Amino acid sequence: MRLTNDFARVRVPATSANIGPGFDHTGLALDLFDEVEIRAVVGDTFVQVMGHGADTVPTGEDNLIVQSVRRGLDYMDASQVGIHMVARNRIPHGSGLGSSAAAIVAGLMLSRALVGEGAMSDREVFELATQIEGHPDNAAPAVFGGVTFSWMEGEDRDAQTVVVPPPAGIDACVLTPSYSVATSKARSVLPEQVPHEDATFNVARASLLSLILAGVASTEHLMAATEDRLHQAQRASAMPATYDLVQYLRGRGLPAVVSGAGPSVLVLANLDPAMRREAEAAGWKVKCPGISPVGATIIEATRSN
Repeated sequence: MRLTNDFARVRVPATSANIGPGFDHTGLALDLFDEVEIRAVVGDTFVQVMGHGADTVPTGEDNLIVQSVRRGLDYMDASQVGIHMVARNRIPHGSGLGSSAAAIVAGLMLSRALVGEGAMSDREVFELATQIEGHPDNAAPAVFGGVTFSWMEGEDRDAQTVVVPPPAGIDACVLTPSYSVATSKARSVLPEQVPHEDATFNVARASLLSLILAGVASTEHLMAATEDRLHQAQRASAMPATYDLVQYLRGRGLPAVVSGAGPSVLVLANLDPAMRREAEAAGWKVKCPGISPVGATIIEATRSN
């Protein structure tokens, strides 16, 4: 395929996965977006990064967004080009808010915008993003928005998801510390086997959480629905401040969980001003963006005359 456009701009939301018991399958999109623009050029690739990662993110072909653009162009059998890119990053990196998934989805959406929107569907973007990311829990809400329940199916591990709109009566706040934790480190402390009792416990809570997030069950059960025995306590040694904050907030009656692999904390409720000030005084950055009903979006796709 040939490129029909030489300039494109997309935005992709932050995401939070697991939501307590929904380990590796439940996710939601947050109303907090990275915005990336690309221009196809003749010559070398150059990336300008603004915001999070401005001093650390690669600015050439090894940039994750650029690599994902390349993957998308290859998938559509389109010509490769030089890339000039500007990334405005509002999603903190290494925080458990899906910055890697956002970068991957942004790259795939940009490649789609350069070729033409009809060249690749949202479903194909999701499948490719899952292949690159390795699991669908952040990729799904990044692409589709809302609340997602995802899984891998068959020997080929095809990515599947069910998407529901944000439920009424549930807010979303995130508390992010000044430090980051690599997902690989957060996963390395998880045990290879879990007791049958703990697995049963999580299945029951994840089922209840799914009903609440789908708007079927009452939010009065949200505290019980966000309990977990599979990963949060097990990761406490890698992020003790995060685990302590989750326990503290839950002790105050707030449905708090580790966001993704951490170290950010997700609260499925609004925080009153006093609680925000208390968290900020302890060194946490507090945002209450809410759950976004929309996922990745092509804002602009044009061709120079």
